[in-house]
Amino acid sequence: MENGVKKVAIYARVSTEDQAKEGFSLDSQLEKLRSYCKARGWEIAGEYVDDGYSGRDIRRPAYQKMMEDIDKWDVLLVMKMDRIHRNSKNFMLMMEELRNKNKEFVSMTESLDTSTAMGRFVMDIIQRIAQLESEQIGERVYDGMRQKAKQGKGLLGSPAPYGYEYDGGMLRGVEKELRVAREIFEMYVDGMSMKDIADELNRRGIRTKKGGRWDRKTISRILSNPVYCGLMEWEDFIFKGEHEAIISIEEFNEVQRRKAAKAKRKGKLFIIENNKKKYIS
Repeated sequence: MENGVKKVAIYARVSTEDQAKEGFSLDSQLEKLRSYCKARGWEIAGEYVDDGYSGRDIRRPAYQKMMEDIDKWDVLLVMKMDRIHRNSKNFMLMMEELRNKNKEFVSMTESLDTSTAMGRFVMDIIQRIAQLESEQIGERVYDGMRQKAKQGKGLLGSPAPYGYEYDGGMLRGVEKELRVAREIFEMYVDGMSMKDIADELNRRGIRTKKGGRWDRKTISRILSNPVYCGLMEWEDFIFKGEHEAIISIEEFNEVQRRKAAKAKRKGKLFIIENNKKKYIS
């Protein structure tokens, strides 16, 4: 802002459907927005126009360029909120970015102006409603996953662990990786430390699931994952999977007891009894 004059980014958009509707033409939008700036004594820093783009997609060239130029203007001005976004999540993400940059947002016909106390109040309500909606969706997803776990169904969004890959929504063994996983359990039972196991695998040029080097933490995660004894885990739920197991539950429990004996802090180490977690204290 120079000499108290706000610099404004004007944004206008029409989709292919809007082009047939009266009042939505780009010329009409731009004319009204320019007049509004003149009436308020604002300087137009740039005009950004997307012709034939949907408001549900942020991959619009003029919109992207406008956000790249965010340091060149103080206020983002649109004729209506739906000109900038038709997706509430995208709108809120944009508002978060504007707020972080101390930029203002004005919707001309809806009298939404974040430079005023009332405009900020209305925007705060809109954002709280959007946050509530997001949290409610999250709760419904969580409840659905919890129910699936209780019923022993589904993979619950977990990435495929080392030794497995997804095939038709189910875990399928990757034999080359499973041989390494079996060897990790055997080396640990034979008395090797997790660091020594990692060093040995790195020395032999064996890579992790993501192609990286092994360390103590990656070894520990494998040793603590009940997937290798044929079970699936989600929070405190344990249920039988339909994938190949490489060790027995008894062998898994023995490894956990050995880990617990060496650990200074037990954390969330557990054994499995009657298909339930029993935490080691």
